[in-house]
Amino acid sequence: MIRGLALALLAVGIGSGVHLLVPAVPQLTVCVVLGVLAGQIPAATRVLDGPLRPGIAAAARRCLRIGVVLLGLQLVLGDVVRLGWPTVVAVVLVTAVAFAGTYAIARLARLPGNEPILLAAGFSICGASAIGAMAAVTRSDPEEQSRPVALVTLCGTLAIVVIPLLATAMRLSTDAFGRWTGASVHDVGQVVATAQQWGSAALAVAVVVKLLRVLLLAPLVAGTGLVLRLRGAAEGVRAPIVPLFVLGFVVAVAVRSLLPVPQPVLDVAQLLQTVLLGMALFALGSGIRLRRLLGTGLATAAAGLGAWALIAVAALAVVAA
Repeated sequence: MIRGLALALLAVGIGSGVHLLVPAVPQLTVCVVLGVLAGQIPAATRVLDGPLRPGIAAAARRCLRIGVVLLGLQLVLGDVVRLGWPTVVAVVLVTAVAFAGTYAIARLARLPGNEPILLAAGFSICGASAIGAMAAVTRSDPEEQSRPVALVTLCGTLAIVVIPLLATAMRLSTDAFGRWTGASVHDVGQVVATAQQWGSAALAVAVVVKLLRVLLLAPLVAGTGLVLRLRGAAEGVRAPIVPLFVLGFVVAVAVRSLLPVPQPVLDVAQLLQTVLLGMALFALGSGIRLRRLLGTGLATAAAGLGAWALIAVAALAVVAA
């Protein structure tokens, strides 16, 4: 197990180095890409599926869950309330539309198993972290998570380039650009990489709006778990309503919002969260086999791009309104 975890940790170190050299490239995106590249090399695949498998599996499952819990320490409910209730309601509406619309698109594209639910969670909430949280209630293994992770990473990376170009063409204000970025881009790191291109004012707005979407992770997972539990009761299957680590996420939000957590503690927690999520994303990326992914044809790519366009248009419409 140690060797697999060490390899994932090495990928995080490389991702950190790339991010320092090119700040516009999110560290976690590099971790996914490194995992995907490793998964395409036959010699590496044999090792990943052999002696390194226990550590890679632990990174994909345990590191991801602990990282999601620590993500809660970034959220302060007071910051969300200061956005104003119209903005809060608008973001909730966009998230609901994005989840339902992405699920419908993925079903039309005939993505197998629970992939439509996982893809919907990733696009509407917070990328791979949401996919991992949702996978706990759908009981999805890393292989079933790999395609949604690949799509959400690809589209989120495209957003870093495309969203600022479109905003410039439409002559959006700094505040409107920040709100659009926070409401439409998937991963927190991708939001930062996108918004910082327009300065600190846009970044501040984008991060708070994005963290509001992250806050919706717990109710979304709980609601999905309840639906699956009710459906499973008729089929004799018992599904968890809320995984323990999602409850841990809620507790972390409450601690940050109600207690004076020292800044050094928050800094360490954020660093640990980044490391753990990076290890998890490398592990999930290493399970992607591009030959198998490309073999599904245009339907998979269309599902990802269609969902990306849906949330971008829905978020822009709300910002414009």
